[in-house]
Amino acid sequence: MTDTPSRMLLLWCPDWPVLAAEIVDGVPATGPVAVLRANRVLVCSEQARAEGVRRGLRKREAQALCPQLTVVEHDPGRDASAFEPVVAAVEDLVAGVEVARPGACVVAARGPARYLGGEEAAAEQIIEHVAQTCAVESQVGIADGAFAAGLAARTGRIVPPGATPRFLADLPVEALGRPALADLLRRLGIRTLGGFAALPPGDVLARFGFDGALAHRLAAGRDHRPLAPRQPPADLTVTADYDEPLDRVDTAAFAARMLAERFHDRLTGHGLACSRLGIEAVTAHGQELHRVWRHDGLLTAAAVADRVRWQLDGWLSGTSRRSPVRQSGPTAGIVRLRLVPDGLIAQVGLQPGLWGEAGEEQARAHRALNRVQGILGPEAVVTAVLGGGRAPADQVRLVPWGDERPQTGSPRPTSLPRSGKAARSGAVSRSESGTRSGNVTRSGAGAGSGSGRAGGVGDPAIAPWPGRLPAPSPAVVLPSPLAASVRDVAGQPVGVSARLQLTAAPAQVLVDTAKPVEITGWAGPWPVDERWWAPDEGRRRARFQVSLADGTALLLAVEAGQWLVEAIYD
Repeated sequence: MTDTPSRMLLLWCPDWPVLAAEIVDGVPATGPVAVLRANRVLVCSEQARAEGVRRGLRKREAQALCPQLTVVEHDPGRDASAFEPVVAAVEDLVAGVEVARPGACVVAARGPARYLGGEEAAAEQIIEHVAQTCAVESQVGIADGAFAAGLAARTGRIVPPGATPRFLADLPVEALGRPALADLLRRLGIRTLGGFAALPPGDVLARFGFDGALAHRLAAGRDHRPLAPRQPPADLTVTADYDEPLDRVDTAAFAARMLAERFHDRLTGHGLACSRLGIEAVTAHGQELHRVWRHDGLLTAAAVADRVRWQLDGWLSGTSRRSPVRQSGPTAGIVRLRLVPDGLIAQVGLQPGLWGEAGEEQARAHRALNRVQGILGPEAVVTAVLGGGRAPADQVRLVPWGDERPQTGSPRPTSLPRSGKAARSGAVSRSESGTRSGNVTRSGAGAGSGSGRAGGVGDPAIAPWPGRLPAPSPAVVLPSPLAASVRDVAGQPVGVSARLQLTAAPAQVLVDTAKPVEITGWAGPWPVDERWWAPDEGRRRARFQVSLADGTALLLAVEAGQWLVEAIYD
């Protein structure tokens, strides 16, 4: 990734999904047409825009504005197939064309500018040739870097060398094509690409992550290609030969998916990913076809399979309806298919996770868990959900995977005690007796504190759980509490009276059979008197947080004169 990006020429066909629907399905693009994705307008024709239809509108809203609107579902395969003749027409004049997406292709501007008489002359000749060959209107933008060239193509502009940062500075942040990032930037008061580019790169990376750092480079007018692209070694190319020529789209699509999986597995085995994909085909008559697909990011296995399928569909379905004389596809069935990676980088930050490759691990995990539930039952897969309760063990319950997860609040943060000096609180904490989920609870009569605040009884942030511990939550909750002993400075046992008063300040703790450890700070007690109306079920205990000289911190509880270690803080 360089700070002086190359001059790039990008050809853009406005409203391409609408034109593709006309080319493939015969939908008249001169009328009001809208292409929908997820029931929202993805792109619409000029006539539809004149009637008030805009991108992002729901189908019903668009039809209310324009009753005669023709609605077409988005089909990426159709868009790619219809765009193939356009790319072939550009290749008649220039070499090294890369498909950015259906409707846009990019090429280095230096070569066309030198042999076509300059950048402006090259742009005019390419636009005219595409119009004559494919009967498609297009616009060309030239700037430093493909991103800026794409924005320049929106207005058919040629940005002078070195002027790309100034050209981008006044554009809105929505031009980045990242709605979530643009919304966040606007809420932070940053409305233009220039304002975003002025932020320190280190702060942008820390706040917005890797994708935000790439967007920051785009806003500054620098090349956004992945770091250190290099030529792939020969053994990364994947080739497949077919005894029966591929002359049907369905058989070619199946072959494309198998080859794409081999291709992706080979790259992953070397810890690599690619941002550009070369697709080469050889027909039974010896004709060689080649196309390069460009992707803003790293190509996953599914993305590779889609682009190979789209390209084969474009070659095999062949001829544009607007130009029936031109044949851009093969003259016979395909007998050899080759995938060549380009723009290789190490998969830094996108290494395969626990469940598979980055970007797909969540869906794969969901499928695996659902399959286990289908075999063993819903209770075979459970997840932990935080809920109400006083003790850490009471606040976690297991919910079957896929069930609704209740939304729970969290108590206000506090800190563990750091001072060894006990400061007794004269406040008395009480809660009204009442029934909550069939459990009547009352708190103890008084609460003392060695350091920090006690209990939080009556605190609206943690109601309705009197006696609940404040944050932070312990890192480890022991399945079975450990017996402990708390002693004062004289080595005598420390107890808690019926009025929740400590008999002495705690000075050391012995856990199980370990040696005594000095207590450097403590907080509490947090008293709980549960089910006091049922003698056989009632429990009365008090909890303390203690920090020790060896750096650990424990959650202690005392019940019926016995000290227990319930949890350990990180």
